[in-house]
Amino acid sequence: MGRYEVTQGEYAAVVGRNPSAFPGDPTRPVEQVSWNDAVSYCAQLTALEKDAGRIAGNSRYRLPTEAEWEYACRGWSSTRFSHGDDPGYTNLVDYAWFNANSSVKTHPVGQKLPNDWGLHDMHGNVWEWCLDWYGSYATGITVDPLGPATGTERVLRDGSWNANTWICRSAMRETPNGRMPSVIGFRVVLAVDR
Repeated sequence: MGRYEVTQGEYAAVVGRNPSAFPGDPTRPVEQVSWNDAVSYCAQLTALEKDAGRIAGNSRYRLPTEAEWEYACRGWSSTRFSHGDDPGYTNLVDYAWFNANSSVKTHPVGQKLPNDWGLHDMHGNVWEWCLDWYGSYATGITVDPLGPATGTERVLRDGSWNANTWICRSAMRETPNGRMPSVIGFRVVLAVDR
């Protein structure tokens, strides 16, 4: 999984444009991208990396599943945030950009502390697209579950620069449902096809 959200610079280098509402710093996360834009970016990045010989022929970039995203966000934790339950939300400021500290904009990736697995911005900055359709969780114990086969909206995880503290929890899941495009970005996973 990408250590950071895909940046404006990375997106522009692959796609040839920057759709972001907060341009001017290529190290900020790209936003204002649809789920289809994110999937297209992954396909284009895969082709470029294969052509350059940087990834194996049976590898590809894609969006994380919702289960992969939450597992990576938690980094072995089972608390509200990867850094603990943080009942007064006093430590969240060290890990996330959210409505109380963002100055109403995105910020360059990697400025906040990472989780225990070295992943940054897992609790804020921009919501992140997941591969799955939004739906109810499966019942019972499952390992690496996939979301429903069909649906009407894709899953977003993470919280964002305009989110309240409680929305930035590891377990928070949402749909785009009327959200401002400037709060939605993504990160990628390098997967091996089997």
